[in-house]
Amino acid sequence: MALEKKFVKEAIRNRDVEEFLANQFARAGYSHCEIQRTPLSIRITVFAHKPGLIIGRGGKNIDAMIQTLKEKFGFENPQLDVQEVKFPDLDPFIISKWIVSAIERGINYKRVANLALERVMGAGAIGVAIRISGKLGGQMSRIEKFSAGYLKYSGEPAETDVKTAYAQANVKLGTIGIQVRILTEPPKELELLKKIEKVPEMTEEKTKEEVKETKEETVEEKGEEVGNDKEKTD
Repeated sequence: MALEKKFVKEAIRNRDVEEFLANQFARAGYSHCEIQRTPLSIRITVFAHKPGLIIGRGGKNIDAMIQTLKEKFGFENPQLDVQEVKFPDLDPFIISKWIVSAIERGINYKRVANLALERVMGAGAIGVAIRISGKLGGQMSRIEKFSAGYLKYSGEPAETDVKTAYAQANVKLGTIGIQVRILTEPPKELELLKKIEKVPEMTEEKTKEEVKETKEETVEEKGEEVGNDKEKTD
């Protein structure tokens, strides 16, 4: 039981760290963080679109943040690493935070979701799905789903290839939950399906070329026959 309490306590602290870093680095296009325990330290990796705003000149912001993490969360010897998110429109964490910000500013959730779909698919995603749940303009809670492209919902590809993020928007009527799922790389079965679909097209094109070649050969043969007949007549 003591071990379970320890895991629960660590999970709560990790959630608090996530919320704290999200508020601190919102201007830097904060995505998410990963916390790993090592024998000598605790490594916290922050993913953001603009890492320069987090690091600061000469790493000054990093030193200050490490000290804050020690005092606020009781981490012993924390190590802070910052990784750049090169394609923010393909990051479900950044997209979910953008949706939260737009909904909290009063923009219609349908418009926000459709704009998010356009952003993600325009960035080159294979598929995207957005689920928004809560009191969406009325006293009754409901779930609205938006999707585009190809996406796996079950099986191993859904767990390994699909990136998922959750966020919450606080509005007057209550809390609205947002889930964003993005597939950036085509699964093997999709590539295989495309190859299978191309086979009939290639066969059809090949058949057309063969028919065309046969017609040309027939015309040439007729031309030779006409020439021979003409020579005989002469």
